[in-house]
Amino acid sequence: MTPTGPAYAGLTWDHPRGHDALAASAGGLVHWDVQPLEGFESHPVEELCARYDLVVLDHPHLGEAVRTGCLRPLDGLFTPEELARWGAGSIGPTMRSYAMDGRQWALPLDAATQVAATRTDLAGEPPGTWDEVRRLARRAPVALSLAGPHAFLTFASVAVALGEEPAADPDQLIGDDTGLAVLDLMAGLDALAPPATRALNPIGLLELMAATDRLAHCPLVYGYVTYADRVTFTDAPALAPGGRPGSTLGGTGIALSARCTPSPGLLAHLRWLMSPEAQGDFLPRHSGQPSARTAWTSPGTVAADFYRRTTATCERAWVRPRHAGYIGFQTAASATVRAALAGETDHRAALDRMRVLYRASRTPEERQT
Repeated sequence: MTPTGPAYAGLTWDHPRGHDALAASAGGLVHWDVQPLEGFESHPVEELCARYDLVVLDHPHLGEAVRTGCLRPLDGLFTPEELARWGAGSIGPTMRSYAMDGRQWALPLDAATQVAATRTDLAGEPPGTWDEVRRLARRAPVALSLAGPHAFLTFASVAVALGEEPAADPDQLIGDDTGLAVLDLMAGLDALAPPATRALNPIGLLELMAATDRLAHCPLVYGYVTYADRVTFTDAPALAPGGRPGSTLGGTGIALSARCTPSPGLLAHLRWLMSPEAQGDFLPRHSGQPSARTAWTSPGTVAADFYRRTTATCERAWVRPRHAGYIGFQTAASATVRAALAGETDHRAALDRMRVLYRASRTPEERQT
């Protein structure tokens, strides 16, 4: 597709998975700038929307975006039938993760969740349970994803595998037994991890795994199809065989800022990005990671084994809270987890601290709902 029309300014994240397909399909319609992964994860979306017409974002930013009014709702631009079709065709909770307060704020351009990554030549068969991960860590280099917000995201995913979704009781965040078990498991693994891995974001971990023999396995890292030729991706670990693979949904949505007045050509381009042609063929051929379930389950999709081996995890991934204070909580909670793993605070104090942080991240009105 080679759209034409007035040029719009778009912002995505600086990785082939986030950029290449958008740039290759934009023609003269959208000029795509990039920001680092860390900016995508934490930069205030209101500031980005003041400068860009289209913004690729993560669903936990929705609360901030809705509160500040910086996004244009999409249900006024696309028909209910279109939105329903894209929702039914999207893998797992990807489409609904961008719906809030009865409105659709973004379209799931890209689907990702935390999965297991393994160098099978170093580790052998990928472990499928957390007990197997523990055993592997005693004989091969294994690391958790702990940099930036990922310490809390890893905590949350292990909790899901242990049978409890965080924030099901928002005043408590997580139960004592689950929370302490998660921190104990993480601390045991982190004590054996190569020290250099603790500061690496998911891309850095996968680069290290792909380019060196210093990392054999990461049990929870956001899947990147661009490394599937060098790293084996499989479902996230479960507590026991056949159990739920604990994982926290990631991926990206494409949204329109409130400043954007979309032309018919731009809306047609967004429709095309969600089409079977784009999702099943164009995006995968340009380093993209589609959200359409058919692309994840088709044996003809580029790097089909990556999708086949991780579909179950994506289908059952946990969706993070999306209230306006969540991003700040995620940052502070991750620092608390890292402090607990480093032995700077005991695990019960860390758990209590995360609960306090979570309650403080929600307004009095939100705490009553």
